Amino acid sequence: MFTALLNNLKAQRRTIVFTEGPDARIQEAAARLLKEDLMGVILVGKVDEVKAAAEKNGFDIAGAEILDPATYAGMDEMVEKMVELRKGKMSAEDCRANLQKGNYFGTMLVKMGKADALLGGATYSTADTVRPALQLIKTKPGAHLVSSCFILTRDTGDEALKKLCMGDCAINLSYEDSVDKEGNVTVSAAQKLAEVAVESAKTAKFFGIEPKVAMLSFSTKGSGKGATVGLSAEATKVAQELAPEFAIDGEMQFDAAVSPTVGQLKFPGSKVAGYANTFVFPCIEAGNIGYKIAQRLGGYEAYGPILQGLNAPINDLSRGCNAEEVYKMAIITAGMA
Repeated sequence: MFTALLNNLKAQRRTIVFTEGPDARIQEAAARLLKEDLMGVILVGKVDEVKAAAEKNGFDIAGAEILDPATYAGMDEMVEKMVELRKGKMSAEDCRANLQKGNYFGTMLVKMGKADALLGGATYSTADTVRPALQLIKTKPGAHLVSSCFILTRDTGDEALKKLCMGDCAINLSYEDSVDKEGNVTVSAAQKLAEVAVESAKTAKFFGIEPKVAMLSFSTKGSGKGATVGLSAEATKVAQELAPEFAIDGEMQFDAAVSPTVGQLKFPGSKVAGYANTFVFPCIEAGNIGYKIAQRLGGYEAYGPILQGLNAPINDLSRGCNAEEVYKMAIITAGMA
């Protein structure tokens, strides 16, 4: 999976910003990235603190640029730009205060072209990574939400199932209609889930998976009843209209999605049933549980969450991550730039 990304990075130099510069896991990964000359590295934090932590742990980060929001020479320009982006929602004082935080400061470095990508979240929540990205980087034209997916890989077993994509497992708790002040639906729940499906298909393709997208449910083709059954079925129709170039089908149960025998029995004629490699869950509970089962019991390596729908590559780390995971997610994030 990483060969193509590494080739991309070697062909075009990119710079990644890490929002938690003093963290030992970040520094270990940064030292490796610098030693292998894969990308430029910016570490956010107090210069003395970052250097002291690296010296204590024996990490060579001499090639990294360390930026402290408190002493950053371009802060006034950054504040001015953030005020413009927030359009009256934050005062200059509010923006300056937020920019003292690594997540906001790092996001603005990407927005202003000082870095190509951002990786954060080793010490704070997903929400604290996503919020500045939504406010400053914003969603792509036509996108109504930010979502996420995980890429899962393993070396053994069925060749067709060695590399999978699963979404959304980390960002959207559920899908509900958006309504205006008059009560009119502006964006339907089905539209939102359909966008997750299309974005997950695009991410899968980026990572070398020819996407066959299953809209998962506890029902196959109307065999069950319930709120998420209707949501998955309707989202399938919307997704097929949004991206006819992708094979997307549903709603279907997981066994129908991965077993050719069960799939063609329950969903005859489907180009996806029995052969799916990209799975879209109807709610975060199913998605988060599903990918973790695959990871812990199925022997898959899980990479993510990979954020989708933003104007620049910004990704989140698990607070339980290790340096190896930071290193690999940095390659993924910078490679997406």
